[in-house]
Amino acid sequence: MTKVSDVMSTQLRTIAPTDSLADAARLMKELDVGMLPVTTDRQLLGVVTDRDITVRGVAEGLSPEQCLVADIMTAEVRWCYPETPLEEALVQMGERRIRRLAVVDRDHVLVGVVSMSDALRAAAGAA
Repeated sequence: MTKVSDVMSTQLRTIAPTDSLADAARLMKELDVGMLPVTTDRQLLGVVTDRDITVRGVAEGLSPEQCLVADIMTAEVRWCYPETPLEEALVQMGERRIRRLAVVDRDHVLVGVVSMSDALRAAAGAA
């Protein structure tokens, strides 16, 4: 049985809740990602997505340079543990219509992110 830890990304860059939307957008561009975990001392506080920046920030007229990540991030983050079966994580993503799931240890410290793309690559490698 494939576990989340078998396919998750562990080379993560995070952003602080006190960083600006512009900082988040620049980091997303640099990393070519659509989501950044929001952390303080690796404790997962939320996530900010490119959609959050666009819909909750820019479309609402907020200044990307002055608005903070904390103001628009998604604080109710779905997560799983590294030992969670991949199939269970995929069901959770499907039910919530999300493409990425934070992976935390038992102390709620961020250790990775698993995405639909990770699961597809794993499935393609097994075929």
